[in-house]
Amino acid sequence: MGLLFRRFQMDIDLLHPDPVEEAKLHKLKRLVQSPNSYFLDVKCPGCDKVFVVFSHAQTVIKCHDCDQILCRPTGGKCKLERGVGFRKKQFQFIKTLNPLGISIETVSYTHLRAHE
Repeated sequence: MGLLFRRFQMDIDLLHPDPVEEAKLHKLKRLVQSPNSYFLDVKCPGCDKVFVVFSHAQTVIKCHDCDQILCRPTGGKCKLERGVGFRKKQFQFIKTLNPLGISIETVSYTHLRAHE
């Protein structure tokens, strides 16, 4: 008895998803799970100091020198104040060890731009 095998075409390609559609999915429903949060380098417009801020910060972030507010919490992502410069940190994990034996990640930066 001969078996007949049919090849069915799917509507979507599961191995090569569209990046635009993939970004719209929930962080756990993506092909490769990735968080929506990130770290920012935030530059104070008053004294030009740079601070590292979490994108979903839950407290008001102020400059240590001039007490200017840099960002405020909104319940999700924090809202940067007008005139504050920022850049998103992108992490590249490289296997390097410090003298204590703890692995260190190397960070590459995107360009610094002003928030308007």
